[in-house]
Amino acid sequence: MTQTFGTPFIGRGDELARLTGVLERARSGEPRAVLVAGDAGVGKTRTLTEAAAHAAAAGTTVLTGHCVDLGDVGLPYLPFTEILGAAAADDRFAPAFAAHPEVDRLTGSGPGAGGAPDPGGRLRLFEAVAGLLADLADVTPLLLILEDLHWADQSSRDLLRFLLSRGVLQRPSPGDPARRLAVFASYRADDLHRRHPLRPLLAELIRLPAVDRLELRPMADADVARLVRALRTGPVSDTTVHRIVERAEGNAFYAEELLAALPGDDAPVSPAMPSGLADVLLIRIEQLSDTAQQVLRTAAVAGRRVEHDLLRSAVQLPDDELESALREAVGHQLLVPGDDATYSFRHALTREAVYADLLPGERVRLHSQFARLLAGQARSAKNAAERAHHSRESHDLTDALTASLEAADHAQRVGAPAEELRHLETALELWPAVDAGARPDGGTVTLTLRASSAAASAGEMHRAVHLTRDALARAGSDTDSELAARVRYTLAGNLMRIDSLKDAFTYSSEALALIPADPPSNTWVWAAATHVMAARHVGRAGDAERVARQALATAEQLGLADAQADLMISLVGLDPDNRRTPKGRERLRRARELAHGAGNFPVEMRALFSLAIGAYESGDLEECLTWLGDGVDRARRAGLLSSPYALELRYLQSLVFYTLGRWDACARAAADDAELLPAAAGFATGPALYVALARGEHEAAVAGARALLDRPFDWMSTLVASIVLTDAAAHSGDAEEAVRRLRAATEALTDASGTGPPPVVVRLAALALSAVADAAEEARRGGDPAGGARWADTATELVELARTTAAHGGKDDEQGPEGLAWLARAEAEGLRARTGPDVAAWERAVTAFGYGDPYELARSRRRFAEALLAAGLREEAAEQARAAHESAVRLGAVPLREALETLLRRGRLTESPAAGERIAALTARESDVLRLLGHGRTNRQIGEELFISGKTASVHVSNILAKLGAASRTEAVAIAYREGLIAPETTPSP
Repeated sequence: MTQTFGTPFIGRGDELARLTGVLERARSGEPRAVLVAGDAGVGKTRTLTEAAAHAAAAGTTVLTGHCVDLGDVGLPYLPFTEILGAAAADDRFAPAFAAHPEVDRLTGSGPGAGGAPDPGGRLRLFEAVAGLLADLADVTPLLLILEDLHWADQSSRDLLRFLLSRGVLQRPSPGDPARRLAVFASYRADDLHRRHPLRPLLAELIRLPAVDRLELRPMADADVARLVRALRTGPVSDTTVHRIVERAEGNAFYAEELLAALPGDDAPVSPAMPSGLADVLLIRIEQLSDTAQQVLRTAAVAGRRVEHDLLRSAVQLPDDELESALREAVGHQLLVPGDDATYSFRHALTREAVYADLLPGERVRLHSQFARLLAGQARSAKNAAERAHHSRESHDLTDALTASLEAADHAQRVGAPAEELRHLETALELWPAVDAGARPDGGTVTLTLRASSAAASAGEMHRAVHLTRDALARAGSDTDSELAARVRYTLAGNLMRIDSLKDAFTYSSEALALIPADPPSNTWVWAAATHVMAARHVGRAGDAERVARQALATAEQLGLADAQADLMISLVGLDPDNRRTPKGRERLRRARELAHGAGNFPVEMRALFSLAIGAYESGDLEECLTWLGDGVDRARRAGLLSSPYALELRYLQSLVFYTLGRWDACARAAADDAELLPAAAGFATGPALYVALARGEHEAAVAGARALLDRPFDWMSTLVASIVLTDAAAHSGDAEEAVRRLRAATEALTDASGTGPPPVVVRLAALALSAVADAAEEARRGGDPAGGARWADTATELVELARTTAAHGGKDDEQGPEGLAWLARAEAEGLRARTGPDVAAWERAVTAFGYGDPYELARSRRRFAEALLAAGLREEAAEQARAAHESAVRLGAVPLREALETLLRRGRLTESPAAGERIAALTARESDVLRLLGHGRTNRQIGEELFISGKTASVHVSNILAKLGAASRTEAVAIAYREGLIAPETTPSP
């Protein structure tokens, strides 16, 4: 009776919950109806199908009737004929049909079918249908689904009105059986123009107390992205998914059509509208008058949204005709009026379909007309961008170039780097097609440099590098030396952002060589400032310090406050009083003030990041959060949240939330950032993957990490992904994979820096060592001394890697609290792998993580408890295990919590409570879950019966096992029966 789908049900959990709640009330004898509204393709049928599946699984009989678009002809009672025909074929219902012979007129059987009209027959028919449905609901709970009410004939609408207002939804008389009936009816909201005959019926029905309305709004972008990936059997690039999500605007059908139109190799989304989808959309347009269609075609050339005055000037119709046409388009829900005297297409794909249907000459003429009209208006960012578009589409390339540059200027002033980049790239494309005499002042080298700066500010660092290399290629031998130097130090700065450090040093050296230090110049100072950073990155600290001090003196001489600030930041990194020291951070605060006063946003953000990371490395996480908040707020006000250092600030803020155990805040920040960040900046939300993994969402965390590695190499993305994948392998007990991930990460991150393994390798080594130690212990327990020795040798190698990395630079005290804690854990895991758990080593790790990382502290306490238990120190072991368990419960760290509960139970570190205490310890919900466990229900079945998710049911089961001290569901049920927590049933459960 229900349709089946091959793809997972996505994005309608709340709506489905509402429908299943109505079904539960109906099964208990409270009849209800729900009117389900939504645009065509938004997911009404799929949601109703899922609800029908839930109903059928719970023993409800589902009967579905469909309304069909038959124009003005129509077939009376069509959906009810379908419903009753299906019911008549069910032998259970034969007595009910025999008791209501009038219904035979709809099923087409018996003496009541056909015959002469009966003046009173219509009322008798309606009452018979109502009586029949009530009788059917006595036999079994019943769900009626009526699809596409917007196409219903008048007779069907009348019968539905009777059933819902006077028939089956009315409460039965005292003593009569309850009516176990629900009615779900769907209709297209976008088809209901003002005079649609369904409108008055809906207005009447929605006032009934037993009738609810459920509106299916467009799906969230994240859900559409999941749908697209689920529909495609092969891999789908992020660019393709983003483009489909953008065009589909939350409509599942549109997303499916756009995906189906792609070539099989996942090429970029074609700008052309899929023909089948265009035909569907144009059918609605063709129902309008010729004048209304003309207005829509003109509006489509203007774009998704058009001002009334501009449209009036372009369409050139008398006001009364224009208003009549607009009223018609609005009434058919093709255009939506705005409060600011504008009209917008209700869906972007409708506009695309209308635009694609224009004749080529018609399209050029209308674009030219809009360009002329916009040229006569006051200049603004919107005006320039629209004029550039219309001029280009009408082949007026000179005006398109001028307008593109104007639009870029406006975007720069309002802090919109992505839009600035788009307009500048358009200008670069147009430049060679415009006569030299008609081009604006300046050349393509300067323009390309500006575009690279906009790309960097938009978080598109690889694009910034590409554009700067293009500027270098455009700069011939006759290029001014200062401009040539600017190109090279800009390229060096961009290369550092993608961690191509050796190349960055090469270009910064070239830039410095092109400009003499004397006479002093701004260009030399900035070339020197860039070279200082590049030299330090490749290990030339002496050269970096020498050039930095010389450049700082020159900057002070020239009064370049922002250059002074930049050089001061670099020098703090080269001095013993570095960013971890109070003196170093005081100098960074001064640098921040200089940069802010000079209005140099990038340097100010660098200062704020240095202040924040210095506090983080010192273990002062609250001070770190203060600087992070300042930096992120500053970037938000400037509209440059994706710019260099702003991204690092956002990452560090999420990381501190994770470290401090504020995991919900970390997850919320990642969800917010996902809507704002470019795909290339995915590392900024990386700490949310740490949270997901720690909470047991293994597959989601691993998928997110692999997505970071699927993009062009980025040092931070590689770092984040490596932490997740190494820890995930350790969680899974896959020591081989954990070691492989560690080695691959060490090679990738070291090659990028060129100065030895970075500090994160200590953390990665500790994570891999946890899996290695598990493997070594398992081999020894299993009587495999050779395997144990092999893993012990691996552990020795990894511990040495961690020590070497930690000591890099010659001073152990250069490690901050976090680094020292990870080194202590690596040492403890190494001992566990070689000789077994060591009390002193794990005590050092616990002490080290006490600086402010509750999760890692809890993980170390777990191992400390194991070591104490092995040493016979049971009370101390119990204390550590309980403290760790409390942290795991508070954080929602499910795998750690379960491991600790196993340790507490198997180590007998807690007294088994008496039955009465167990009863008191169980919550009401846990008692319900325990009862269903006794019936042999799975987690999914428990969730369905209690209207909770399967995941929530699993959490309750885990809590019950812990409270009863049971190792399995079977043992928990046995304990419950023995202690009288649940009573055996004398009859089989339904």
